[in-house]
Amino acid sequence: MIAVISDIHGNLPALEAVLARIDELACSTIISLGDVVGYYAQPGDCIEVLKARGIPNIMGNHDYYIVSGEGCPRSRMVNDIIEYQRGIISPEQRAWLGKSKSYLVDGSNYFVHGSWQDPIDEYLYKISPAHFPQGAERLFAGHTHVQVRLEIDGKVFCNPGSVGQPRDGDPRAAFATLSANGIELHRIEYDIDRTARHMQRAGFPSRFSENLYIGAQIGGRIDKIVAADAASD
Repeated sequence: MIAVISDIHGNLPALEAVLARIDELACSTIISLGDVVGYYAQPGDCIEVLKARGIPNIMGNHDYYIVSGEGCPRSRMVNDIIEYQRGIISPEQRAWLGKSKSYLVDGSNYFVHGSWQDPIDEYLYKISPAHFPQGAERLFAGHTHVQVRLEIDGKVFCNPGSVGQPRDGDPRAAFATLSANGIELHRIEYDIDRTARHMQRAGFPSRFSENLYIGAQIGGRIDKIVAADAASD
C-alpha cells in the first residue's frame, strides 16, 4: 500500500498525526507531493521527519521559493513567511529540499505537485482528460489543498488533500492511500492548538492559524475541485 501526502506546510502536529495513522495502516511506501515548507512555524522539523523516514518529496512552489531564493508572485503574506523560514531552515535542510523531483512515475501511477503541464504552480480545480499525461491511469496532484477522487474517462484523478492546511471545509489533516483495492481518502484529527501556539511564539498574528479550525485558506475561503464537464453544467 502506498500513502500519498501533500502540502505539509511546516505543520508538524498535523504531519505527526498523519504518519501515525499511515503506520497503523502498514503502508510500505510514502510519497510527498511537495510543499513541505511554507505557512507554519516548524518547516525544518517537518523536513527532518521526511529525511529520517526516507520519504521522497516532489518540488512544490513553496519548496521552490525556499530553494531558489525567489518570492511568491501572488502574496506578500506568503513572502513574509518564506523569509522567516529561510532564517530557520538549515543549509542541510535546504539542500534536501533542492533534491526534490519535478514528478514521480510508478507504472501507470503519476505523481506531481501542480499539474503535468506546470509541475510546480498550476492549480487544478477543473479536471479534464487533457490533464492526464500519456500512460497515466491514475494522476495524483496536490497544491490546491482540496481532497478529492474523480473518475475521468476511465482514469482517476486524486488530490490527497493537505496535511497542514486543508482548504475544503474539513479541518482534519488529509492524505490518500493506493492499494490493489483502489484509492482511499483519509482524514485525521490533530492538535490545531499546538500549531497555533508555535505560530504565536514565532511572532505571527492569530489570523495565520485561525483558518485551520475551519479548514480554509488564510482569510476564510473554502475551495472545491470538480470534473470539467460538471463545472460547465
